[in-house]
Amino acid sequence: MITPEVARRIRLIGLDVDGVLTDGGIYLGSVGDAPHEFKRYDIQDGLGITFLRRAGLRVVIVTGRVSESVRLRARELGIEDVAQDPSADKLPAFLNMLDRCGVDPADAAFIGDDFPDMAVMRIVGLPVAVGNAVTEIRAAASLRLERNGGAGAVREFAELLLKARGEWKTVTEAYVAERSRAQPPAPTSHGKGRGGGGEGRART
Repeated sequence: MITPEVARRIRLIGLDVDGVLTDGGIYLGSVGDAPHEFKRYDIQDGLGITFLRRAGLRVVIVTGRVSESVRLRARELGIEDVAQDPSADKLPAFLNMLDRCGVDPADAAFIGDDFPDMAVMRIVGLPVAVGNAVTEIRAAASLRLERNGGAGAVREFAELLLKARGEWKTVTEAYVAERSRAQPPAPTSHGKGRGGGGEGRART
């Protein structure tokens, strides 16, 4: 559980990628002579991140691998602050993000799963472990999630945090309301025979 007092202090949420936004597996291959790395992301996690951002919270990514898929996923989700460090030295990058955003470590959360996340988790106000985190990370966490990385853990966190802040219903209802407006009627093609060009068909 997250107390309302702790939840309302949080202004920034840091996310690891492998083992948190994904299940930790990677697909390595090549196309021609170019190496490629692929990851699987969870759609419900993505919507959870959208809800966090709609509540005015800053979401950042700090990962110990360099992958084009991370950049693409971050862009999809509107996450501007992304640090990919092949040495997995995450603390300096995270501290730089906090400094740029004007956020104290005590007002930040970080979700991790393994030893590269430990240094960051030790300084934040709300260290969080996913269900598949190693024993030491779970011991260091104030919040231990039930769901595994890449399987809804970030969504679980988003729901817990926003409910503790009293914002879950407001954020989700606003999201649903935006998608409940009646669509304008499709334009008709007067004077044309049936099937004339298809301009009047509703777009999807």
